[in-house]
Amino acid sequence: MHDDCELPRHHSTPAELREILTRYRVVAVVGLSTDESKPSYHVAEYLQRAGYTIVPIHPKAVRILGEKAYANLREVPASVGVEIVDVFRRSDAVMEHVEEAIAVGAQVVWMQEGVINNAAAERAKAAGLQVVMNLCMLKEHRALG
Repeated sequence: MHDDCELPRHHSTPAELREILTRYRVVAVVGLSTDESKPSYHVAEYLQRAGYTIVPIHPKAVRILGEKAYANLREVPASVGVEIVDVFRRSDAVMEHVEEAIAVGAQVVWMQEGVINNAAAERAKAAGLQVVMNLCMLKEHRALG
């Protein structure tokens, strides 16, 4: 998913991860697949069962996991209040989603395992967003106990 020469320059502390996972409850999942065998589907399903509100972002889907899907973050009504943008896309596609996350007022950009884009992370941080990179939201939530 990323250039092997690019290593993440941004690391979240356990305290930061705990704060993000307990404070925020509305997660837009960018690249959420309709295919139940895909990691994005498993992670979103887990988060939904754990009490998070899932907002599927998929250009062609109508509903995923019983929730209305949107083609992009900008189409999500402001009343939904997206807090975390969880990105399941190629590393080179992340910047556009960071720009959307900034535009919709999200507080966190979370790049899943294997998704590394230092420039996008720096852009998000400069705009005041918290950034998690190259970590699985499901695994980190489970680690909280």
